[in-house]
Amino acid sequence: MDAKRVERWLRQAGRVLLAPRCLVCGEAGVHGQDLCAACTAALPWNHTACPRCALPLAHAALCGACLQRPPPVAATCAVFVYGFALDRLVPRFKFHQDLAAGRLLAELMAQGLVQAERPAALVPVPLHPARLRTRGYDQALELARPVGRALGLPVLSEVLHRRRDTAPQSELDAAARRRNLRGAFAVSSPTALPDHVAVLDDVMTTGATAHAAARALARAGVKRVDAWVCARAP
Repeated sequence: MDAKRVERWLRQAGRVLLAPRCLVCGEAGVHGQDLCAACTAALPWNHTACPRCALPLAHAALCGACLQRPPPVAATCAVFVYGFALDRLVPRFKFHQDLAAGRLLAELMAQGLVQAERPAALVPVPLHPARLRTRGYDQALELARPVGRALGLPVLSEVLHRRRDTAPQSELDAAARRRNLRGAFAVSSPTALPDHVAVLDDVMTTGATAHAAARALARAGVKRVDAWVCARAP
């Protein structure tokens, strides 16, 4: 067997052995992603939402809450509404060290953010060092890096830090979430910040985390802060 035939055989074998499989149901993946056709079709894209907080709405317009009390972010882009299959993929990535799920989420985020107004840089929402030691990785940073590469945006991972090891937001109601994050973030290097950045995180529920991060960046001189998240809780 000549070298070209061997190379062709190896490529074909690789496509069979390394073919993508759906991380949700195990069926064959499509479009080179670890997601099958049925699960891809079921993805809850957040096409119509409030432009300030990404709350899913019947029509894209400012919601009542943002009209009454504008948030500290200029715009929020949430690629999905939190539901199937995000409710499978996000917990596996965030709490069970499933980095393959994180890679898929980042690919989907990049697809959904292609048309978004581009900031000068991405700022991932950081974990406290104690939480980082426990988890072993920062899920927002693991999303920001591939999204930044795909969209040609720098990722400023050392700019924002969490000053307090706050209680998990999932255990708190909306008012407690805001209190929990008051003063939780600080900026390390304000002189190097661009005028327009987007804070990036996995899921937005009340917006308390992104808003606390945005306030810290605004105090450091950033003129416009957006929020980019994978999914928005309805």
